[in-house]
Amino acid sequence: MIEFRADLHCHTACSDGTMDPEEIVFHAKKLGLSGLSITDHDSILAYKEAIPAAKKAGILLGSGVEFSSMDHGVSVHILGYDIDLDNPDLLALCKRHIERRHDRNERIIQKLKAQGMPIDSEPFDEKAAQGLPAGRPHIAKALMEKGYVDSIQSAFNQLIGDGKPCFDPGISISSDETIEVIHAAKGKAFLAHPHVIRDRGRMPLLLEKPFDGIECYYSKCFPEKERKWLKLAEKKNLLISGGSDFHGSIRPGIELGCSWVNRETFDKIFQKLL
Repeated sequence: MIEFRADLHCHTACSDGTMDPEEIVFHAKKLGLSGLSITDHDSILAYKEAIPAAKKAGILLGSGVEFSSMDHGVSVHILGYDIDLDNPDLLALCKRHIERRHDRNERIIQKLKAQGMPIDSEPFDEKAAQGLPAGRPHIAKALMEKGYVDSIQSAFNQLIGDGKPCFDPGISISSDETIEVIHAAKGKAFLAHPHVIRDRGRMPLLLEKPFDGIECYYSKCFPEKERKWLKLAEKKNLLISGGSDFHGSIRPGIELGCSWVNRETFDKIFQKLL
């Protein structure tokens, strides 16, 4: 009997991944995955292509999205699962994030220009016009293509990472509002990759918020840390999720399905298969 494995954290070219939605679904099939949730940043546009592709491939597909948020100055990523893709509050939040990202990108691009490293802003304008999110990974890629840096990581380390010369924090949206919108869309809100949250003292307060679950399995999380989050989820009676955070070639070394959940976990999260 083939083992059921589902990757609940991956990104397509509709945000900062490199594979098209249809391509990532068939890549999942090729790798032997049985289930998938696409969690593009601040966007659900991938599902237009992913839903028919999943039906064709025989992959179970659950709806997902990943929102950036701030909680008292701490960056917190929140995964929304089993969401109603037509919910007006959810669509409005996605739109606000697209606009937020576009304004931030413009400020970063101006700072880079002042440093003598101009890049073309037109591709970012086009993405925003199409309702597609663009963020710092796209700027990093443009910097690399222009020869200003030798890698995407170098762009972050030297120029656009937090606190670097061309960084801009942008306008933030709170974690409270984000969770509220996910719940309004009849979805479940999960704290994403908690092990990367820098302010450890904030964690107890974060976990007092009405999260439905925690992302316990993650590609860059050591097993002993995963066990810590699993124990915490059990203690707080929270659901668990897991996934690779696959982005394609932009993040080499992280393959789709390298972190996954079983059928029981998948079914506890998704009641509305697409």
